[in-house]
Amino acid sequence: MSKKINTPWYKYYGDEHEHLDYPDFSAYKLIEYTASKHLNNISYNYYGNKKTYHEFLKQIDDTARALKAIGVKHRDVVSICMPNTPEGIIAFYAANKIGAVASMIHPLSAENEIRHYLRISKTEWLITIDFAFNKVNHVLEDTKVKKVITVSVADSMPMYMVPVYVATKGYKIRLERCDKRISWKDFIKLGKEYTKEIDDDFKGKELAAILYSGGTTGTPKGVKLTNLNLNASAMQNFEHVACLRAKDKVLAIMPIFHGFGLSVCIHCVQYFGGTSILLPQFNAKTFDKILKKYEPNVLVGVPTLFDAMTKNKNFDHMKLKYVTCVISGGDSLSFELKKKFDEWLSSHGSPTTIREGYGLTECCAASCFTPLNHYRPGSIGIPYPDTYYKIVEDGTEKEVPYGTEGEIVISGPTVMAGYIRNKKETKQTLRKHKDGRIWLHTGDEGVMDEDGYVYFKGRLKRMIISSGYCVYPNNIENVIDSHPDVAMSCVIGIPHPYKVTAAKAFIVLKDPTKESEELLDSIKERIEKNLARFSWPVEYEFRRELPKTLVGKVAFNVLIHEEEMKNKKRDWEKEEDLLEQVEDESSSDELLDKLEVDKEEKSK
Repeated sequence: MSKKINTPWYKYYGDEHEHLDYPDFSAYKLIEYTASKHLNNISYNYYGNKKTYHEFLKQIDDTARALKAIGVKHRDVVSICMPNTPEGIIAFYAANKIGAVASMIHPLSAENEIRHYLRISKTEWLITIDFAFNKVNHVLEDTKVKKVITVSVADSMPMYMVPVYVATKGYKIRLERCDKRISWKDFIKLGKEYTKEIDDDFKGKELAAILYSGGTTGTPKGVKLTNLNLNASAMQNFEHVACLRAKDKVLAIMPIFHGFGLSVCIHCVQYFGGTSILLPQFNAKTFDKILKKYEPNVLVGVPTLFDAMTKNKNFDHMKLKYVTCVISGGDSLSFELKKKFDEWLSSHGSPTTIREGYGLTECCAASCFTPLNHYRPGSIGIPYPDTYYKIVEDGTEKEVPYGTEGEIVISGPTVMAGYIRNKKETKQTLRKHKDGRIWLHTGDEGVMDEDGYVYFKGRLKRMIISSGYCVYPNNIENVIDSHPDVAMSCVIGIPHPYKVTAAKAFIVLKDPTKESEELLDSIKERIEKNLARFSWPVEYEFRRELPKTLVGKVAFNVLIHEEEMKNKKRDWEKEEDLLEQVEDESSSDELLDKLEVDKEEKSK
């Protein structure tokens, strides 16, 4: 019999329910069921192309039939390598409708990363954005992929925007020849010929998605999420945030291949009848225009976004009274930034304050959040309904007293089914305690006070959070160490004025006399070929040797301490140049944003 778990946080729930009734069906069925109550609400808005829930469900059905037409079966893996476009979310729900598993891949991943994801998931069907196709094509022969469907960012744009996209960005995309490739439009046409009845009666325990995370060791692995995981996450988010309403417009900046983006910005929004404003790429310079055009009620983002907003002079005379909820996740929100952003919101007419949450991919992103009207400085909030938190002594299952630091462990319906094809890591991360429950050992250090408020203190695992993305030092080191001239390396996180933290690499050469700009360029080239751009180091330093522990391992903490002792305010380039750097990684062309805003102004 399970031992009773202490839940002191319930007294701060207010009107929130302590326990929810989770349906035993698929993620698609949850959306179909709730959409029936608001079929005429706008499901998503993509550059002004708006679709009601009725139209969205029709698009899902058309795509599900197309998947069946090309041979996708129950439990087959369909990899979706897409930014936030309609096709990305339609494909996700369509795969779920027919009982297939959606493996969500970052389209900026390097070739070797894509190969790894396709192989570990045993993907046979792939839907990808066109600008990532050539990378995919280079690794196809090493995978089981049978068919590749390519999508353009312009496919769902309003017609007036397409010529501008083609003239500014689209013309650069040249797809290589491949017999396995078909376009999204041709793919959908195939579905018109599939007239059989589709079986969409799948249960909560069925595997629904694979997302990629570093786990407790910092080595990327596939996180298996079930229908119950996703549905519980959507329902808990809606219940715990406590201020979301049907027809609320949510700015979906966080990407769908990220747990935060998929569960909070898409599945939760579609569950409560809101509108997901889809932005495939984020442009820091024109963000004020995006808010002016869409007037979103809910902003969901990482601390770097909110910090950038306070520094953007284009917001100076804007009123944001329509912003009624601001959610911060993906990285720690400092007390100083919260205070600054709350004051900034108030000065711009918004009635709300920023609220911080905590979670990880292994529990569908969010599982703890600041309750409405009950903020405590430094806290990441209290657990969601049906979600239990404990702090245990590091490396054990022994619960520590309130106020004592230890490892954060989580139990509840959003906790993953495990890591795909990695029993060892699954066993290490998911453990059955004496209370009879399965607990997720997060690898994060924290404290819980006597009222159940949780305080994040740091990471037990080696991981860098850079602009909300997880960057794994081990991965970067492995690539650097594979260079024939490198003896060893060590990667740490250093302060960065926009990303908050970014990677720095320390490199020891086999022959120190070979140190040169040409050799460094060769090492960088290897990194750029094998790793996604957001994980590339921003600094490199050659060393004759690296500090060691008593057992001969690299003492990365010593390097971290050395960096902290240096001048924290480095001579970075002007902030304007930093924003351009961010745009290089993930921004859309300003002309497209300007055209869209101008079109809206004229219509008014």
